[in-house]
Amino acid sequence: MSNLQGKVAVVTGAASGIGRSIAVRLAMSGATVVVCDLNGEAAEATAGELPGSGSPRHGFAAVDVTDKDQVQATVRGIIGEYGVIDILCNNAGVSTMNRIENLTEKEWDFNFDVNAKGVFLFTQAVFPYMKARGRGKMINTASMAGKRATPLLAHYAASKWAVVGFTKSAAVEFAPFGVTVNCVCPGFVRTGMQDRELVWEAELRGMTPQEVKDEYVKLTPLGRIQEPEDVAKSVCFLASDEADFITGEALDVTGGAHLL
Repeated sequence: MSNLQGKVAVVTGAASGIGRSIAVRLAMSGATVVVCDLNGEAAEATAGELPGSGSPRHGFAAVDVTDKDQVQATVRGIIGEYGVIDILCNNAGVSTMNRIENLTEKEWDFNFDVNAKGVFLFTQAVFPYMKARGRGKMINTASMAGKRATPLLAHYAASKWAVVGFTKSAAVEFAPFGVTVNCVCPGFVRTGMQDRELVWEAELRGMTPQEVKDEYVKLTPLGRIQEPEDVAKSVCFLASDEADFITGEALDVTGGAHLL
């Protein structure tokens, strides 16, 4: 496991799902973690359950990643309390599912506001502090859908393609200042979001949720549904010194599902 002792990490969307697993893994590796989430109570509970709550203790913040003022205030508060942000994990994400012909503007905006704009706002808020120190790690959660056609999720896929493009562009801009920017592209991950998507896809395709889930497994060469911890391990690696010379990468963490 990577050694992140003494590092301060900020993880958005960290009260549940992939974000929670990232927060746990970073904490297990020695980092002090600030759990950020729209649900402040859940963020506080998650922070209190993280391993290694020594000094400084893990923190939490209730923040809407789509609100620039909230994001800026949250980052200032973290800097005020911890002094630095060594690692930023832009993980907050949402999804809805629909055919393009029935897709609403509200659905489109919702996916882009959280999945893409949220990454931009937190990146923009944190970068000046990393730039001033001449080092930092940013890891964004994109998706397998950000690299290929994804029927019924065209708007979600488009927002994740945006994350991949933003990641690569930021990597080039930030490289002269010692800040690396990478993203991970998970596949079919067992989360509350996937549970909802199974129901939506089943209804749209005239299948049962279990049939859809079985199809996900068949589409994954390693033969199982991905766990949030599979993603967290890769994020922890990209946040570590072992990944110092990796930037602009969109790492497939899918069990091979992106190949089919």
